[in-house]
Amino acid sequence: MNNLISQLLTTNAGWGALILRVPVGLILAAHGAQKLFGWFGGYGLEATGQWMASIGLAPGLLMAFLAGAAEFFGGLALALGLLTRPAALVNAIAMAVATFVVHLENGLFMSNNGYEYALVLLAASLALMVAGGGKLSVDRAISMRTA
Repeated sequence: MNNLISQLLTTNAGWGALILRVPVGLILAAHGAQKLFGWFGGYGLEATGQWMASIGLAPGLLMAFLAGAAEFFGGLALALGLLTRPAALVNAIAMAVATFVVHLENGLFMSNNGYEYALVLLAASLALMVAGGGKLSVDRAISMRTA
């Protein structure tokens, strides 16, 4: 297997990665669905884009699409353990932006729209980026077949 592909897919992580990636992936996918499709009480792409432009993330529609796509498709990929490391990296970037651009000035706690939740998702994404998909991941199945 190509060395880069091998590094992306191979994982020695155990059940902990599975336990982390499935709920984190589904949560991220749900947040992305709010942004992209207006599901689960979200505002949809156009309104999210207007809001992002209003806080200085311009062009707003593009930023909303990129954030929503990272969360939705990257979250689904994490839940499946498919390209776990790239999906986790993309979501870590999205959560870093959320932490530092949107929530930091509000302090730590979610009750004040603070950054604690985005920081937890950032940390979980970084952990999965390092560990890989772990047990029962598509990545592991592919890497074992091609080894």
